Amino acid sequence: QVQLVESGGGLVQAGGSLRLSCVVSGRTFSSYAMGWFRQAPGAEREFVATISGGSAITTDYVDSVKGRFTISRDNAKSMVYLQMNSLKPEDTAVYYCAAGRAGGTSRMRVGYAYWGQGTQVTVSS
Repeated sequence: QVQLVESGGGLVQAGGSLRLSCVVSGRTFSSYAMGWFRQAPGAEREFVATISGGSAITTDYVDSVKGRFTISRDNAKSMVYLQMNSLKPEDTAVYYCAAGRAGGTSRMRVGYAYWGQGTQVTVSS
């Protein structure tokens, strides 16, 4: 049984930082892409960042977080991280970790086979 568990969310003032973590169990980790999505109240779940699996690592970000967020992974620990800096109130959402169906990156929800339960990030102005 594949499980993804996120942690690291919380309340932070605008301009602050948070680091989200996600640990994956029940599946070979290093070969598959990983992603972060977020869902604000009343909005659809949207892509935030993705990192490829395998040896040649590539990353991709939604334009609104480029230069502020960094996705990374530690294959030895089966973990993926999202470092979020210069946070803005519009970053407020539930953030979800997702495990890809293949090694390549994807911005699409259908590209991910497994999802975590989400962690709340609230940025106050």
